[in-house]
Amino acid sequence: MIAGVGIDVVDVARIKALLDAKGERVLERLLTEEERRYCARKPRPEQHIAVRVAAKEAVFKALSGAPSARGIGWREIEVRTDDDGRPRLLLHGRAGQRAAELRVNHHWLSLTHGDTVAAAVVVLETRE
Repeated sequence: MIAGVGIDVVDVARIKALLDAKGERVLERLLTEEERRYCARKPRPEQHIAVRVAAKEAVFKALSGAPSARGIGWREIEVRTDDDGRPRLLLHGRAGQRAAELRVNHHWLSLTHGDTVAAAVVVLETRE
C-alpha cells in the first residue's frame, strides 16, 4: 500500500549560486558527510547536490501529513548510491520516526539531472 508520494525539481544554477555564496557551510547544512564526499568526486558537483536536494524535498512531501513531519532536518534524509548505481534512501532521526509511524517498509526513488535541472520522485510503501 502506498503511504506517500513526493516529487520535486531543483534549478542547478540556483544550487551553484548558493555554493558560490555560502560555500562549505551550505553543504554542511544540506548534506550528510557521505553525500558531500560522493558529490565532491563528480565533475559537476552542483548537479549531484541539486538532485539530492530534490530527493530530500520529495521525501519531505511523501512524509507530510503530521506535525512530526514538519521538524525533519535536511541531514535526516540521506541519498546513497548502491554499487549498481541505483539510489536509495536512509532515513535518520525524525524522518525515520515518521516513516515508522507510517509503517514504511520499502521505498522507490528515481533521480534525474541535466545541465539545468534536477528532479526526484519518491514513493513510500507500507506493510499491510
